[in-house]
Amino acid sequence: MTQTEFTALLLLATATSFTPGPNTTLSTALAANRGLRGSLHFVCAVPVGWGLLFGLCATGLGTLVVGLPPLRWAILATGLGYLLWLAWRLAHARTLAQADDSRLDVTFWQGVALQFFNIKAWMLALSVVAGWIAGRPDATARTLQVLPLMLAFAFFSNLSYALVGSLLRSWLAGPVVNGQPSGKRLLAFNRSMAAVLVLTACWMGWSALAPTPAADTATAPSITTATGMPA
Repeated sequence: MTQTEFTALLLLATATSFTPGPNTTLSTALAANRGLRGSLHFVCAVPVGWGLLFGLCATGLGTLVVGLPPLRWAILATGLGYLLWLAWRLAHARTLAQADDSRLDVTFWQGVALQFFNIKAWMLALSVVAGWIAGRPDATARTLQVLPLMLAFAFFSNLSYALVGSLLRSWLAGPVVNGQPSGKRLLAFNRSMAAVLVLTACWMGWSALAPTPAADTATAPSITTATGMPA
């Protein structure tokens, strides 16, 4: 891989990983409600899920998602429904105990599965495969370079957002009323995070309706069409 190619990959990884998206939003919300430890399973699930998705795209199976509209829309509809369901649960969590108990609980495997229902994550994986790996004589070596880098960015970006959420945890429990945390700040925070998830779902649906030129998944310069979604 040339220096130019590697630099382009770094820019892509930074743009897609550290911009707000459904994964980073959930990492922040989970850490704010459940603490850093309570969010680590999801932080780890994101790179695991995307890595599996990337592997499918590298073997060519990912093209079925793009080539079969019914399958593509089924994945998109399931992903949008899940995000909206999470937003509803999050918007009704106003105490740390309530969130820990039932309102905000995304398991490791749910976090892994969420990556497969994100159509833009599919497009990003296909774009990386097409722009840096497919058709190259050193495809295996490139895969071994690209995959660990993308997984590291996915992990550390979500960990960074989770750290921010955990630092806000104590403050969000207030203000204190009659000697007891009221949870008003947490409720406002959770509803803000829920609104972000709803807006993200709307953006994903709107983007899916927009026509995508064939070149968007065939060349590296147009990879920005997938910006923000594996984060």
